Amino acid sequence: MQHPRVSILMYHQVGEFRPMRKHRANYCDHRRFSAQMELVARFYQVIDLETALAGLYGQQPLPRRALVLTFDDAYENFAEHAWPVLERHRLPAIVYAISGYLGRRAEWFAKDPGRPIPRLLSGARLRELHAAGMMIGSHTVDHLRLAELSPKQQRKQLADSRAALEDLLGAPVVHLCYPFGSFNAVTLELAPECGYQSAVTCLRGAATPQDHPLALPRKAISFGDSLLGYVWKLSLKHAPKPELTTWRRP
Repeated sequence: MQHPRVSILMYHQVGEFRPMRKHRANYCDHRRFSAQMELVARFYQVIDLETALAGLYGQQPLPRRALVLTFDDAYENFAEHAWPVLERHRLPAIVYAISGYLGRRAEWFAKDPGRPIPRLLSGARLRELHAAGMMIGSHTVDHLRLAELSPKQQRKQLADSRAALEDLLGAPVVHLCYPFGSFNAVTLELAPECGYQSAVTCLRGAATPQDHPLALPRKAISFGDSLLGYVWKLSLKHAPKPELTTWRRP
């Protein structure tokens, strides 16, 4: 019997960019994104994260060809280029926001010389998107590598971000995304204590019931993905990379 699975897709920026060789998973051309969303709207079942979690862990059946759309960092260009396409096709998604960087520039891009440093959505704009139906998750306070922090520092990043976003949105924020995919066993203990029900990683593969709900794998969508390559990732590239098995259930 085949276990249920869902492809959780990882996007970052959506817009118009010059070709690049490095950090390609940080960029998606807006024209390719539009074509990708047209394809998934026709041939896949795009579901929200909570429906995916219920299907993975036995509360309800998962549809075939199930997808979840995730967007890390909450860039300004999401509102300009991604949200109108999602709205047109009525596709659910989740945006993971960095509570301490709302309306600021993504300073970590300074390490990618020659590229503009993008700005992140303001709190007011994030609130508007949430009111329009967008699910919002936490990407911590300061976008730091959690595995490099002390337990006390980790707890502050997790708890303070959730509190700030809930205060901004007036709604529960129970889903988390680890900056740079960085987490450890301490993080897995702290996240539920801080009120999180799920967390996504940068580990590659399709999510299955074997996966810890606080260490969910994703499939990175890259600047260089052709439509054929995109379909291959969605439909065939399910096997986890070796590092994922550490966090899988027996």
